[in-house]
Amino acid sequence: MIDLGILLALVLFTGAFKADDPAHFDGTWDTTVSCSNAAGAMGYSFQFSSTVKGGELRGEKGDEGKPGWLQIQGNIQPDGTAKLYAKGLVGAQEFAVGHRPAGTPYGYHIEAKFSDKEGSGKRVEGRPCEVTFVKK
Repeated sequence: MIDLGILLALVLFTGAFKADDPAHFDGTWDTTVSCSNAAGAMGYSFQFSSTVKGGELRGEKGDEGKPGWLQIQGNIQPDGTAKLYAKGLVGAQEFAVGHRPAGTPYGYHIEAKFSDKEGSGKRVEGRPCEVTFVKK
């Protein structure tokens, strides 16, 4: 017969180990970036896949070096908090604050929070943007 105290200790230990494991969030995530109209620039929203491996998130939309490219990268802490960085190249000037020409580089920080199956974040500086993550 299994001792109930030992069984409870094993369950608690397994849960604690999972929460402290940086690989806890590993997998593929649908990522959506949505920015509202701001300072004369039109709003936009797009979706792409991001991959988390060893607690490090990396997502990319488009082709690096070409207008419209975006990369989001950063580490997710065991408690689900994340400080991510987005960098990219303007796709079309009507969507860029200041109507910067296509191909102009930009970058911004994202503060996010992840759970087992979803996450959400906000752009820290610049125009208001929301980022959502859904685990596949």
